[in-house]
Amino acid sequence: MSSAVKINHLAITSENYTRAAKFYQHMFGMTTSPKWESLSAIAVSDGYVGLNFNSRSAAKSARLDHFGFEIADVETVLELLRTKYPKVKWVQRPESRPFAGVTTHDPDGNPFDLSRRERAGVYAEKPQLQPRYVDHFALRTLNHRETAEFYQELFTFEELGKDSSDPNVYLSDGHITMVIMPWQITDYSGTAIQAPCVDHLGFTVESVEKFQADLQRIANKNPQFAPYPLGAAPESKTRLELAKRSCPLCEHIFADPEAVLLSVKSK
Repeated sequence: MSSAVKINHLAITSENYTRAAKFYQHMFGMTTSPKWESLSAIAVSDGYVGLNFNSRSAAKSARLDHFGFEIADVETVLELLRTKYPKVKWVQRPESRPFAGVTTHDPDGNPFDLSRRERAGVYAEKPQLQPRYVDHFALRTLNHRETAEFYQELFTFEELGKDSSDPNVYLSDGHITMVIMPWQITDYSGTAIQAPCVDHLGFTVESVEKFQADLQRIANKNPQFAPYPLGAAPESKTRLELAKRSCPLCEHIFADPEAVLLSVKSK
C-alpha cells in the first residue's frame, strides 16, 4: 500500500492564520491554492505537502495540531481498523473539507485525517517542489514503538535506519519522514510541560546561513514576522535543549512568530 499513500497535509491552529500563512509563503516559498479559500483558514503548499492554517476557536489551543494522509483506498484502511483496532473510531468529514474525508486517531489518541486521492487536489496547484520544503515532522507520544507499528501496518511506510542509541522511529512515505518520538513527563523537568502531540516541523533549505539571513531581513522589515523567542529565558533554554537532543534531523531550531517549533537543515 505504500505507493498508494502519501503524507498530504499538516495543520496548524493559529491565533493569526493570515499572518502565519504569509510567514511560510515568504520564508519557504509556499504557494496558496484558489481551490481552498475560507474566512477562517488558508492552505499553502511546498509542491508536495500542504500546510493548513486554521483560525483558533473557542476551547481550541493555537498549536501545531494534526496531520493527514492521501490514500487511494480509504475503505481498506477503515476495514483494518474495524478488525484489528476496534477501539479506534472515526468520523466522516463534510465535502467542504477536501483534505479530510475521514478523521480518525492512532491507539495513543493522536488524530489524523484520511483523504481519497480524488478529493486531495487542493495542494496540486504547483506540483514543482520548492527549493525550501518540508522534509519531516515529529510526533511525541506515550507508546511510541506501538504507535509506529500502527502506522506501518496501516500504510506500510518504509522504516529508516538510525543510530542504535536513538529511541525514535523514522517512517517515510518516500519523501517526508514521520519521526515518532517517546514522550516522557520527566523530559520537561525545568520547563513547561507539553502534552503528547505533534512536536515540530522540519524543512530542508538550500543553506541554513542564507535562510537565517533571510529570516533576519524579513523580521527587520516587518517585526510581526520575527521568530518567537526561543532559548533566552531559563525555561525556554531547557525546551530548546530538549528539542536539540530529541531529533537528529534538526540542524537549526527556532520558532515561527506564533511559537510553533520549526527546524531547518541544509541540502
